Amino acid sequence: MPYEHLTSANDARLAPYARVRDADLAAWPDAPAGLFMAESRAVIAAAVEAGVRPRSFLVSESWADDAAPLARKLFAQHPDCPALRVPDSLFSQVTGYKIVRGPVAAFERPALLDPAQLLAGARRVAVLEDVGNYANIGSAFRAAHAFGIDAVLVTPSCHDPLFRRASRTSQGTVLQVPWTRIGTQRQWAAEGVPLLHAAGFKVAALALEDRSLALGDPRLAECERLAMVLGTEGAGLFPSTIAACDYTVKIPMAHGVDSLNVAAASAVAFWELRAIVPSVP
Repeated sequence: MPYEHLTSANDARLAPYARVRDADLAAWPDAPAGLFMAESRAVIAAAVEAGVRPRSFLVSESWADDAAPLARKLFAQHPDCPALRVPDSLFSQVTGYKIVRGPVAAFERPALLDPAQLLAGARRVAVLEDVGNYANIGSAFRAAHAFGIDAVLVTPSCHDPLFRRASRTSQGTVLQVPWTRIGTQRQWAAEGVPLLHAAGFKVAALALEDRSLALGDPRLAECERLAMVLGTEGAGLFPSTIAACDYTVKIPMAHGVDSLNVAAASAVAFWELRAIVPSVP
């Protein structure tokens, strides 16, 4: 696969990599839905397998041989995608990375899907409400992928799963688990919960309330379609969200522990409430 060797930081092809903020990439002017940056081999590979369109692939001299199989795979699907190779010093100068840990690639953001489209064939979905920690978002997606969650819905004020730290923490699963946004206002439940109900879902808010069901309550496992709503560790879910949901659910804990962060809570909840696939006789 032919690399294009670049030696100038002023080369226009390096513009997306030049310490551009994720928010500015998301508003990239000549991309219909913006761009996002894939920072590791795992994220790049997941994007390629998901059929996301790349803009370019960038690697330093010291990583060129190691990254060649991934670059060839990308180039086989997208032969018009520039594969750029630069000296290590130029890579660090452009990207701002003090330590080079592999290739990076700029991809076009997929257009967000209609929530109803994602819900149509789903049995278990997660809703992330106002989660602002990118590592927690990435970890929740990784748990969703591991435990068979069919889709993740993020509320209007939840941070973006395609921002670098989230996608990197997720090991690329933000590109493997279908996701979109739900609602148009921060208090999303007035729109979002009726949408979930219309698709046949019962909605469970994970919150510490006196009326909470324990996570192992059989009524939850019996739900054919279940949406699990998780919020931030500090503020938790909006009271309006909890009021709109069918169930309030808590994870029983020992030793006086009253909460888990959303990354840990999502893994526990997704495993316990996963959809059981009937065995074939």
